[in-house]
Amino acid sequence: MSADCSSYYNTDGVFVEAFSCPKPGSAAFAVYCCGFNDVKYCCDDPNSFFPYEYGYMWWLSIGALVGLSVAAVVLLAFLITVCVLCYLFIATKPSRLDNGLPLRAPGKISVCLVTQRWQWNDPHIHWRPQRGTQS
Repeated sequence: MSADCSSYYNTDGVFVEAFSCPKPGSAAFAVYCCGFNDVKYCCDDPNSFFPYEYGYMWWLSIGALVGLSVAAVVLLAFLITVCVLCYLFIATKPSRLDNGLPLRAPGKISVCLVTQRWQWNDPHIHWRPQRGTQS
């Protein structure tokens, strides 16, 4: 079994004559024409010929590296932002629970109609009227 590699112009613009695989002096199992339109060689994989120029692959590689670099920078910025926000959340958290409401003993609240002040109706709390008010 053998394969023919057609003639081509290499990356330097030099014309390369057609040849058959395997080449004399190379491995006997390299029976397929592989490579690109401008770089051809014999190999053992029938699916290793790519119908475009070798330089095109470099541009794909550079594009992939640029894309991955941008993605890595975005991910790093996201992780730094999350870490800073977590630190600020923990650092500014109050040491005790403060819901803004004063804690009082359970009891009922009523309004004294004479003084019009709120007072607790709890047997454990004794309210004294303020000076200058009627009781």
